[in-house]
Amino acid sequence: MTFKFSHRVGLLALAIGAIAALLAIDPSLAQTPAAPAAPPAPTVNKGDTAWMLTATVLVLLMTVPGLALFYGGLARTKNMLSVLTHVFYTVCIVTIIWAVYGYSLAFTGGSSLIGGFSKAFLAISPEGKTILDAQAATFSVGANIPELLYIAFQMTFACITPALIVGAFAERIKFSALALFIPLWVTFIYFPIAHMVWYWAGPDAIDAAAKAVAAATTPEAKKAAETALAAVKADAGLLFQWGAIDFAGGTVVHINSGIAGLVGALLIGKRVGLGKELMPPHSLTMSMIGASLLWVGWFGFNAGSNLEASGGAVLAMMNSFVATAGAALAWMFVEWAAKGKPSLLGLISGCIAGLVAVTPASGYAGPMGAIVLGLVAGAVCFFFCTTIKNAFGYDDAFDVFGVHCIGGIVGALGTGILVAPSLGGTGVLDYETGKAGYDFAAQM
Repeated sequence: MTFKFSHRVGLLALAIGAIAALLAIDPSLAQTPAAPAAPPAPTVNKGDTAWMLTATVLVLLMTVPGLALFYGGLARTKNMLSVLTHVFYTVCIVTIIWAVYGYSLAFTGGSSLIGGFSKAFLAISPEGKTILDAQAATFSVGANIPELLYIAFQMTFACITPALIVGAFAERIKFSALALFIPLWVTFIYFPIAHMVWYWAGPDAIDAAAKAVAAATTPEAKKAAETALAAVKADAGLLFQWGAIDFAGGTVVHINSGIAGLVGALLIGKRVGLGKELMPPHSLTMSMIGASLLWVGWFGFNAGSNLEASGGAVLAMMNSFVATAGAALAWMFVEWAAKGKPSLLGLISGCIAGLVAVTPASGYAGPMGAIVLGLVAGAVCFFFCTTIKNAFGYDDAFDVFGVHCIGGIVGALGTGILVAPSLGGTGVLDYETGKAGYDFAAQM
């Protein structure tokens, strides 16, 4: 008996030792699983940074000298210098305002209508680090760019938007009035609109919150994770929450400036002598050079809005080529049919109309859809800049409303259609599910 008992004890000890050895070799056999590895922290990609530096300079090129030359050529000789001064002043004053408080109001949390002052005076340094360590999200999980670079890029958008308005009431506004109008307009109109359309928590925050929901194992944990996900999704601008998509500024920049231009033109009134004396552009050569610089700079505007040097930027660039060409040709041929001959002014006006229309759609539509969008925009904008303008008799000197507001509306509505994958579009990525979706009603 003693032998049998000791034999059994030996076998039991051997079995326990074997189990312990297995657990040591493979921890997954233990009752308590190891915690999952934390996702890698977002990093700054040097290629994306180099591209965004280039895009930022290109967008500045759109305003000075591009827009300044375009407007300067359309003005009469006696007013050319004042128009150039207005555009250049706008860039300078908005740059300072953006750095002091504009970026904070547009791109920080607070409410769905406007941000706060948490990043006023560019207070973006992470705790215990310097301003150089601050990062901004792109549209890919785990891929960031320096936040200072994102601030500079968005600053160029803030600069060109009020500069566009200058063309609506050109040749009849005092510089002192403009000097006061620009700061007030960007503060109370541009910053809230930019916040409502473009501000969100970023893909990393949504992805992490969605994964926490999927990983929850108890009803209580799942409910808490879902609440956290809802809070992350709610940390966004009002129109962003509604599902509106504006890749590069059809709403924020062009519809916004176009409406402001029309209101300004109506309030200030018509130029002295309008309809009684000829007011031809003093240099279409200058305007053509300005329009060409705008087209080149617009590649930074649209392709740069992808925030990464990836296929999305290439798509936006291609669409900016073909939509612009389509709109220029459409305007030219419609003008040819209506007036008996084409004109350089018509070609460059159509060029700008196409660039405006493709702005919200550039990263979503397919190239063939972009061509159609450009053709439609060129014809529609011509109609508003001639027939509608003459019918209502308002003095929009350089057709800011007819080109930018109407072109922006055509582009915004067209985006809701052309983003559909069935029409060659990309769809809209849902960061919660990781799949591309499509919601036409939200865009409308």
